[in-house]
Amino acid sequence: WMNPPKAGLAGDDVEETEDEEKKDEDALVPSVEDGGRGRNGLQSLSPSNGKRSRSDIHLGQEVGWKTEQESDRLPLPAPRFLPSRRPGVQPPLSHGDRCPSPAELFKLYFNQAAIKTLCVNTNKNAAKRLSAGRTRNWTNVTEREMYQYIGLALYMRLLKRPKVRDFWRTATIFQLSHPSRVMSRDRFLSVTANVHMSDPEDDAVNDRKKGSPEYDCLHRLRPLYDSLRVACKAVYHPQQNLCVGERMVATKAKLGLKQHIKGKPATWGIKLFVLCDSTGYTVDFQVYTGGSSQASGSGLSFDAVMSLSNKAFLGSGYHIYCDSFYTSPALFSRLHELGFGACGTFRNTRVGAPKTKVNALTKRSPRGSIRWIREGPLLFIKWMDAREVSVCSTLHTAFSGDAVRRVSRAGGKHGVLEVPVPAAVKDYNRFTGAVGRSDQLIGSASWQRGRKWYVVVLQHLIDVAVTNSYLLHRELCGQRGQQALTLQAFQEQLTAQLCGEGSPSALSSSNLHLPVAIVEGASGQNKATKGRRRCRLCSKSTPFMCAACSLPLCVIVDRNCHKDFHSCSKYRL
Repeated sequence: WMNPPKAGLAGDDVEETEDEEKKDEDALVPSVEDGGRGRNGLQSLSPSNGKRSRSDIHLGQEVGWKTEQESDRLPLPAPRFLPSRRPGVQPPLSHGDRCPSPAELFKLYFNQAAIKTLCVNTNKNAAKRLSAGRTRNWTNVTEREMYQYIGLALYMRLLKRPKVRDFWRTATIFQLSHPSRVMSRDRFLSVTANVHMSDPEDDAVNDRKKGSPEYDCLHRLRPLYDSLRVACKAVYHPQQNLCVGERMVATKAKLGLKQHIKGKPATWGIKLFVLCDSTGYTVDFQVYTGGSSQASGSGLSFDAVMSLSNKAFLGSGYHIYCDSFYTSPALFSRLHELGFGACGTFRNTRVGAPKTKVNALTKRSPRGSIRWIREGPLLFIKWMDAREVSVCSTLHTAFSGDAVRRVSRAGGKHGVLEVPVPAAVKDYNRFTGAVGRSDQLIGSASWQRGRKWYVVVLQHLIDVAVTNSYLLHRELCGQRGQQALTLQAFQEQLTAQLCGEGSPSALSSSNLHLPVAIVEGASGQNKATKGRRRCRLCSKSTPFMCAACSLPLCVIVDRNCHKDFHSCSKYRL
């Protein structure tokens, strides 16, 4: 999936139609409203501002594209890789022989402080709704119960049902015993209706600021949103190759944050800018709010990459890969100044990209043809695959002898050809799919649809924590020479541990419909009557219940309600 046979690049539009190019060129014409800048907010580069080494006119002649036969070298050696911390899992987690359990890894991201904040604000929101008559019979949720709620939500994510209430149905052959053992149906629905990440009183204060610069449209996410971003960077330090991309959290809410991105699995939703390393680990992310108080004036894509590329946290010598939405000469020059290398596809209409047609590729150019122009640290490459591919890099030289295999047809027969390829294209295909790998892991299962947009984002934050926990588990098992779990097995164990269940063997035995005492280990004179409940079938008092159903059912000589209930479907509710 990372090497489409037609485009030659993974997940990127490498060529635009003539209409799209004309539209982009029109959009880049400076206007009065944007203060002399185009759609991307980038000013034209000129020798006076030091961003371009020369224009397309040099000594009275237009500078043309060079071929792969002409040598190229980097003007300066690539920056040394000097991360601020040792890449990988950070101490003390990386020490010791025991691999932490899935629940222990998950609680590194949703720690006790985050869960306590979630419980406090959920209880405040429930009290507010209770006073307004919008809820009833509320009991304050505890930290242990909140972990169980998250575990049960993950259980429903893995095991789909048409409706949430179906997980507690008993009048069907598809009944499930696990949800009722963890939490009652009404309690789960009550917590779902009242779950809240921020203080409701602070929400009201923030809502009154709407329309002013002080208004925070992410206020309802802020406590857990900020704590998870800190945890993602504290637990793990990324590898050298990073990728910046976009992620969509699907929602149909009527919301100003909602965006549309054509070609994404979720075309409508809340957009996030994401920084991942080559393993797919989500290092950092930001919700796109439609504007930024720290806008540089160089465009949205410039600001998105710069805000995620924090040199104080990362160090220097990192390689950042991105697609044509982000790539611009201004961005790559700035990253080069900070000690970061960059590589990505670029649009021919981007300000600062070479516009010369001298010795350029044409539609009739043979596959494997390479053209390049170097302007200081910036290398612009065009490569002909099934169609033209345009890449800009500050990391690579024009051609280093690499080749890829392509299937060709000649004389009615298919053959395999070795086609020259620039190293920049090979590395782009190799590393730019990190955000896509992360999305694949996150999207392996889907949630029950939420009513509130911030609950949908909370579900995504849980997804990020689960996926990062799994990637930590896989790396730690590799360091210790242990067999790592599959993603599904990891999620199943995590769900069981958050819900307070025991080992897998205990889980399998508890699924058996066996009669057990309602009160285990009762002693004294009242041990025969202690804990008695009304039988679900005959309504008489009994000290026994079903281990799987948790329903009181008689098991005595003259009547076996337990057997009758499970053998005859007409008795089931």
